[in-house]
Amino acid sequence: MFRIRTAVDQQLRALVKENLRETNSRRSPVMRALRGTAADSEVPVETYALEGSPGHSGEVLAGGLVGHAWAHWLHIDLLWVDERHRGSGLGSRLVAEAEHLAREQHGCTGSRVETFDFQAPGFYRKAGYTLVGTVEDYPPGCTDHLLVKKL
Repeated sequence: MFRIRTAVDQQLRALVKENLRETNSRRSPVMRALRGTAADSEVPVETYALEGSPGHSGEVLAGGLVGHAWAHWLHIDLLWVDERHRGSGLGSRLVAEAEHLAREQHGCTGSRVETFDFQAPGFYRKAGYTLVGTVEDYPPGCTDHLLVKKL
């Protein structure tokens, strides 16, 4: 007999994650080979564009990319460019720098990103990304796009 529990529990979450990791390692020779290597850890990959002079007045964030390298892939989690700088090439520079960093420092051979239809699927296609999947009506009224690129 089972009792279903619906509470947030960090210990149980960690146990589920570890059990899944062990199961994946048993079932997949690729995942098994990844274990214990540098590529098995998520490593932050972040690029930021700051404008203004460093010092007392400080710098202002003009844009930024937040992602991570894992399993020889760059995962772009967040990309934002201030409206004043959109169309200037700043977003492309942030992505290119993150791709370069991921390739050179973390051995990444691919990059992936999810973006909504109202965000930047066209931007990523121009940057060489290929659409590999969509989820319609996620959230309701929107489409989520998954794009990938070989580095």
